[in-house]
Amino acid sequence: MAMYFADLWHADYALGSTINQSGTRTMSEPIVAQKAPYPVEVEIDKSYFWCACGKSAKQPFCDGSHQDTDILPIKFEATESKTLYFCGCKATQGQPLCDGSHNAL
Repeated sequence: MAMYFADLWHADYALGSTINQSGTRTMSEPIVAQKAPYPVEVEIDKSYFWCACGKSAKQPFCDGSHQDTDILPIKFEATESKTLYFCGCKATQGQPLCDGSHNAL
């Protein structure tokens, strides 16, 4: 069965992306990378860029995969060296750290 443009638009919309007037797909909702946090040993005074779109192959951090989206990474600066839990589901209200939102998905 052939898939028509309208079907493609609806499929993309369901995945959190839309097609703008120029025909380019943009993503406005993040993709769930995983339904659990990523434990990361952060180092004091080091900056980290958390992937907010869910497309990065280097989760939980940005690899530039957001370039075709309107979602930008979140900069996090460690104030001490310790283990932190970065959100994997991208639904946290405490970006970039996990707040347990994945439990409701």
